[in-house]
Amino acid sequence: MYDPTIFDNLKVALENQLYDLDNLDEHIEIKNRRDVMDFAVLSREFALRFVLRSHPEIEAEVILRASVHDLAGEIMESPNANAACSLSLCFQKRIQHPETECAGIEQVIASIWEQDIELTQTIRYIYGEENPKLMVSIEAAFKPRLTEENMEELSMFLEHVLDTLHVLNRMQH
Repeated sequence: MYDPTIFDNLKVALENQLYDLDNLDEHIEIKNRRDVMDFAVLSREFALRFVLRSHPEIEAEVILRASVHDLAGEIMESPNANAACSLSLCFQKRIQHPETECAGIEQVIASIWEQDIELTQTIRYIYGEENPKLMVSIEAAFKPRLTEENMEELSMFLEHVLDTLHVLNRMQH
């Protein structure tokens, strides 16, 4: 019989909770879903992108990843395998003043997620556009890797994601 991997179990739990927030609670609206098997490096990635229904200006994406080492070690029941998944968040937000707004974003994210993340902010715009609109991509990669022992923490994690979205929306101009 097929035994689901840690990735599969976490993916189903995350997906169910996010779809409940969309369909049942109507707090969010899911905009995109990716479930990818990368055959070049034999990795898995699952991502759901969504917005708050009350404030659709900022997008959030929850991304779950498992490498070939994670998957193979678990499937082959290798005694030295440290099977787990990587989790990250990505937010897309328009900004006008990168120096001040990005520093504010960093403080807000750090206050919600404390020391559990590595934060990267990337600013992009369309070259040649008059009065270009700046978009910041805020990626928060979680340092601790997830296992099935973290399953019960997913609802609290998603509450923090929604809190982050609300705070980032309050920072809008």
